Amino acid sequence: MTAIWQQRRSGGPQPRPGDLRTAWQRDRARVLHSAAFRRLQSKTQIMNVGENDFYRTRLTHSLEAAQIGASLINQLQQVSAPELAAMLPDLNLMETLCLAHDIGHPPFGHGGETALNYKMLGAGGFEGNGQTFRIVGKLEAYHPQHGMDLTRRTLLGLLKYPVLMPPLSAPPPTSQPISLSQFKPAKALFACDADLLDWVLDPLSNQDRELFQQVQQLPQSPWQRSLHKSLDASLMELADDIAYGVHDLEDAVVTGTLNESQWHGHLDQILVQLPNELAALMQQLGQQLFANEHHLRKNAIGAMVNIFVTAIRLEQVLEAAEQPLIAYNATLPEAERLLLNSLKSVVFEHVINDPAIQQLRYRSQNMLLDLFTALHTEPERLLPRNTRTRWLQAGSQGGPTAADRILCDYVAGMTDDYAERMYRNLFMV
Repeated sequence: MTAIWQQRRSGGPQPRPGDLRTAWQRDRARVLHSAAFRRLQSKTQIMNVGENDFYRTRLTHSLEAAQIGASLINQLQQVSAPELAAMLPDLNLMETLCLAHDIGHPPFGHGGETALNYKMLGAGGFEGNGQTFRIVGKLEAYHPQHGMDLTRRTLLGLLKYPVLMPPLSAPPPTSQPISLSQFKPAKALFACDADLLDWVLDPLSNQDRELFQQVQQLPQSPWQRSLHKSLDASLMELADDIAYGVHDLEDAVVTGTLNESQWHGHLDQILVQLPNELAALMQQLGQQLFANEHHLRKNAIGAMVNIFVTAIRLEQVLEAAEQPLIAYNATLPEAERLLLNSLKSVVFEHVINDPAIQQLRYRSQNMLLDLFTALHTEPERLLPRNTRTRWLQAGSQGGPTAADRILCDYVAGMTDDYAERMYRNLFMV
């Protein structure tokens, strides 16, 4: 069973002469040296790139998530029963997943994601994790058809939502929507990539696949939510959540976006729901977080990460599943999960929802809408030659929907800086 998860869709290639790396080490190298990974250095994490030289970009966030992911593996290897520890991804695979998890995000963060989804409603929609899957499996230039041609287990670990996008309806033929909030994407993969999903899930029995792809209808929404992810994906997502909830919190404190009063206003009501020992520790760390001495703040950040790393456990979430990689997930106890969700809420409420940030997001969304419209209207004039060739080929073989997906790939791959520069070239005197 191990061998089937190390397979690549191409069936190869064989290692180069003298190359003694494992399959996971080769996957990590392919991600690390990819153009899509390099572009993360100029993509927004929370605060816009270039606004300040301290806070995180998508690149530094991914590096921090990889470090946390390695810490999670180290912790679980030492506290888990031997038969459970044997299932864990090795450090190279874990780092690969964390380094790659955000490479599908378009310019301008989740605002850009929503803008692209709106523009693609008539052609299958857009979602960041779905684009990550598409980049590593089809687009990146390591293989003519299979992208980075990563191993099956690595692709499985990148699936936060192992289901396909539901049928979508194109928006009314107007100019631009008054608000994009109603067009947030469904959490799913693109229907045009169903063949890649089928290949990844091929080792699962029919029963396991049916269990793994269960969905739940979201209240007051046309979308469904996938209920399960693999063991590796659960570890990657937890590392991502910790990096977001703790390290992005540091950005907010250092830049003054979050002040001590706001911190207490949000966290104090959470502390009363935590065990006494954890609540007392968080009170102490909260004081250090806003201390004038920088080393105290760094200690607080590290100690918060440690709370979650040392609390992690393996839990059987699909008892009827035969395949251990989907039967088990990494989870946090209730108190630590409540605390982590609360830290993420602090970042969302006082940073992402800050009017200044939202004004930049609104501006960026409209730039991306205008860019997509221009490229869609005049693709043969405005697209780079190699993208234009792919656009023409896709249109001749798959029609307008396939051509739009190529156009979306191009826009989604832009960095913030590149998108702004192209916008200026097209629309500003």
